[in-house]
This record gives sequence, structure tokens and C-alpha cells, in this order.
Amino acid sequence: MEQNMLFDAAIFLTAAVVSVPLARRLGLGSVLGYLIAGVIIGPYLFNFVGASDEVMHVAEFGVVLMLFLIGLELKPALLWQLKGPIIGIGGSQVLFTSTAFTLIALVFGLRWQQALAVGMILALSSTAIVLQSLTERRMLKSEAGQTSFSVLLFQDIAVIPMLALLPFLAPGIRFEPEPSALSGWQNGLLIALVISGIVLGGHYLMRPVFRFIAQSGLREIFVAAALLLVILTALATEAVGLSPALGTFLAGVVLAESEYRHELEANIEPFKGLLLGLFFISVGAGINFSLLAEHPFLIAGLLLLLLSVKFLILQGVGGLAHMTHGHRWSFAFALAQGSEFAFVLFSFAQQLKLFDTQLTALLTLTVALSMAFTPLLLMLNHYLQSKWQAEEKEERAADQIDEQDNPVIIVGFGRFGQVIGRLLHAHGIGTTVLDNDVSHIDMLRKYGYKVFYGDADRIDLLQAAGADKAKLLIVAVSNQAKSIALCELAQRHFPQLKILVRAVDRAHAHQLLQLGVELIYRETVGSAVDLGVSALRQLGIRGNLAWRAGQTFKEHDEKLLREQTAFLDDEKMYITKSVQYRHILAEMLQATQQDRHSELMHAWEHMDDEDEEDEHEGIH
Repeated sequence: MEQNMLFDAAIFLTAAVVSVPLARRLGLGSVLGYLIAGVIIGPYLFNFVGASDEVMHVAEFGVVLMLFLIGLELKPALLWQLKGPIIGIGGSQVLFTSTAFTLIALVFGLRWQQALAVGMILALSSTAIVLQSLTERRMLKSEAGQTSFSVLLFQDIAVIPMLALLPFLAPGIRFEPEPSALSGWQNGLLIALVISGIVLGGHYLMRPVFRFIAQSGLREIFVAAALLLVILTALATEAVGLSPALGTFLAGVVLAESEYRHELEANIEPFKGLLLGLFFISVGAGINFSLLAEHPFLIAGLLLLLLSVKFLILQGVGGLAHMTHGHRWSFAFALAQGSEFAFVLFSFAQQLKLFDTQLTALLTLTVALSMAFTPLLLMLNHYLQSKWQAEEKEERAADQIDEQDNPVIIVGFGRFGQVIGRLLHAHGIGTTVLDNDVSHIDMLRKYGYKVFYGDADRIDLLQAAGADKAKLLIVAVSNQAKSIALCELAQRHFPQLKILVRAVDRAHAHQLLQLGVELIYRETVGSAVDLGVSALRQLGIRGNLAWRAGQTFKEHDEKLLREQTAFLDDEKMYITKSVQYRHILAEMLQATQQDRHSELMHAWEHMDDEDEEDEHEGIH
């Protein structure tokens, strides 16, 4: 037995280690990599592992851990702000989708009890796959990601009444409560007590407990305590008929303001990632290819029906929620699949004799395939979004600019350009702001910024913006090619303009210097030096000395940048310059306390080429 378990573990881990990096390299994402790994090792392809029911039970704990970590990111105040989307959008989605699938199931000839059960179950979406996929694509914090999370949270809550309702839909089955069973009000009171215990215990009890454990200095005990907290919370909520994932999510929210939040996240994250991967592999291994081969057209039709109906309803719900076009499509693509809870609910319905074996198998396979298609749908969404943005940019004409007398033109009004603009506006200096990101401009206008749409590397647009009268052109775009093209255009046609340019990195700065642009500002240097100065002060160096060190570093790094530009084609000399300046800068900063500053400056200015070559020969 032990040998079989170890062998299965080796198979699962090998499949993950091989498939997931390959899938990520091909741009498919880790979720699809796990699903493909499950298909390969599952009983319906190479049969390296048998039935995955027991593995699935263990892997489902990964979903529980994921909800706990999400709860840690949501402070109670933030969760309260989401109450509208959770109840309004989540409730609308479940209601509309349940109704639609119930009517469709009736058309297929199912009894109304079966149709209602099918409708409710298919209304749910996969919390695990959606949140993992959105996190990988950095979409979880977007409007579509936040709305998707709100709907998923409502769906997790809705599982509880669904489980309670299914027995009443079972034909001819009466459920007599056991003599020891609690009455309805007693069970409700017990649920309230458990939830209160989670809230009060997390707020008042767990902090001193974690403080005591942290003082022991044993990290493995803190890890054990964190896992124990999640397991006990899951067991408590499951015992009173609530979803374990919902209970642990609540515990995470309660602990979100705890000083041990980051430590809890760091300790649980590896277990969550591993178990979620195991869960996705189990889903892939559970895809019944024998049934798919028997009924290929029926399964394909059911899959298309499931994805299409949910997609259309989600589009409608997104419209009612006034979501923007792009986010509405992302929202609909993300939640169009079935849920992992469907496996449990279908199995429960079969035990109640509500579904027969054939119906359960068909629906389970359809849901599993829909989950497997989710990463592909999100890839399709990314392709469509990119295409629409490109088409919109091509179709949209540049704005009519009604400001030609401002002394400053700012091109690019993102996180970099906005800081510049706010500083100039605070001094009453007029600016004409240009940007070419349509969605970004629409968002900025909501905040009262006057931003004109158009590609500034066109001479007619610069003329319309008053470039022939302006004093300064500030180029704050992040696209290096556009930055270079704009500088060349301005130098050629508007020589009176002083050009101040944002450089994304050192290589970009070298390109600008080669063009003859003098006023270059690398986007990370200033903040990095400021942080370094603060670090020096924290280590006991006097404030004025630390500030002076920062200014010295900036001056000499700028001088190094300009000298290295002459050696871009000579890597050996380029590196030599960097090493020389690093040593001289260290000596200069140390010399400030020894009155040798002027001597070193003299040596700096008069170092001849022969000395440089001699020093280079001694550097290895």
C-alpha cells in the first residue's frame, strides 16, 4: 500500500514538473498544464494512476486553502464595500442562469425536479480555476477580476441552500430526522455560534496564540499552527452543514488585519499551490474519454450549450452592472464553465435517485470539459481584446486640440507623466497632455484630467498642440520606439523645444544620448537612490551625509552613463568604465570624512587614457 501511494505521488509530481513548465512556455498557463498532465496519466489514456476520487478529496483542500488566503487579502472594510456586487451581481447571475438551464432541461424532456436541480448546479462556476487563471494573467485586481470574485463568493454561499433543497426534489423519498438530530432553529443557532466562534476566536484568541508560537522561534511549529487553524475551521463549518471553503474564507477575512497576516500567507502558499495543482490534475484525470467516444456529438453539443448560455447571461449581467466593454467580455469568458462543486452535487443527486447514472455521467463529463476549456477561453479573450484595442486605435481619429498656447506639452500621462503634470499644475503652469491609450484616457477624464487622444509622433498633431510656440516637450511614454521617434521628429521640426525625456532603462538612455538628447531622466534611479539614502540613515549615518552621498551617486552615475555611450560597441571597455567608476565612487564617499574629497576629484578629472588601460589590464 505504501509503495503504491509513493508510486502515485511520483507519477503526479512528474506529470506536473514536465507538463506545467511546457504549458507556461507555450503561453497556455499552468492550469491547462495541470489539466493536460491529468489527462495523460489518467485511467482513460495511459492509465498511470487509477480512479482519482480519493486524490480529489485530498486535492479539494487546496480550494479551501485558496479561499483562506483570499480572505487574508480582504479586510472587513473592503469586503463590506463588495457587498453590492456580491449580492446584486452574484444573485442575478445565479438566478438568471438557473432559470435558463431549468427551461432548457425541460425542453430536453427532464422532469421539473430534475430540470431545477440541473439549472441550479450548472449556474455555478469553478472558483479554483477562475481565480488561479485570473491571478496568473494579473487580472484579479481589474474590474472583471473583482466582479468575478464577487460572483464566485455568492455561488459558494449558494451551494448551502442547494444542498438543502436537493432532497426535497427527490421523487418518493422521505427523510426522517434521526432521534438525535437538531430541530431547525437549533441547527440555525449552532451555525450562528460556529460563525461567531470563528469571528471572535480569530480576532481575540488567535493573535496571542500566534504571538506565543512566534516567540518560540520554531518556524515549522508556526506552519503547523497555520494549517491546524485552517483544518479546524473547515471541520467546524462542515460539521454544521456549511461549505468548508466559505468558513476558511471568513477566518481569513477576520485575520486580514492581524500582524501575522504576511507570515500566514508565506507559510500556507506552498501547500495551496501544490494541492491546487493536484486538484487540477485530478480533474484532468477524471475526464471520461470512453463516454466521450461513445457520444461525441452529444457531449460536444452539451458543452457548447453550457458555455454559450452562461456566456450570454454573464454578458447581460455585466451590462446591468455597467461594466465596460472589455471587462464585460473578460468577465463572461472567465465564468462560462461549470464548477468543482458540481461533481459533489451531481453525485448527491444520484444518491437521492434524482438523476440516473447515465445523466450524471454526461453532466459530469460536460462540466469537466468546460473547466478544461477555461484557459483556452481566456486566451481567446486576450487575443480579442488586443485586436479590438488595435482596431479602436486605428478607427479613432485624433482629438481636436483646443489648447495651443501652453508652454509645456506632455506626451504620455501614465504613472510617470501624471506626477509631472500634477507638479506643474500645482504651480499654475499650463500643459497640453497627449496620450494614445483609449481606455486610459477615458479613465483619466473621469478624474477631471484634460487629455487629448492621438499619436504624438505625427507632426500635424504636435503642431496642433502648439509645439511651434511651446517651451518644453516632456516625453513620458514607456514605449521606447515611440520615445525615440518622437524625439527625432521634435528635433527636426521644432528645434526651439527643450526636450525632457523619460528613459525606461540604461539602454534606452544610451539611445537618447546618441540622438543628442541631453535632458534624460531614468524612471527608477531617483526613487532607488532615495531609498538608499533612507537605508543609510536607518543605519546611523547622519542625514546630511546620507543626502550628500545620494547626490554624489546620482552625479557620477550620470557621468558614467554618458561616458559609456561612446563604448556601446566595445563590451570590454564598457565594463571597464563601470568597474572604475564603482571603485572611485566608493573611495570618494569614504574620503568625505577624511578631507580627501578635492584630491580625488582632481584625479577623477585628469585620469588619462593610458592610466585607464593600465587599470583595465589589472582587472579580472
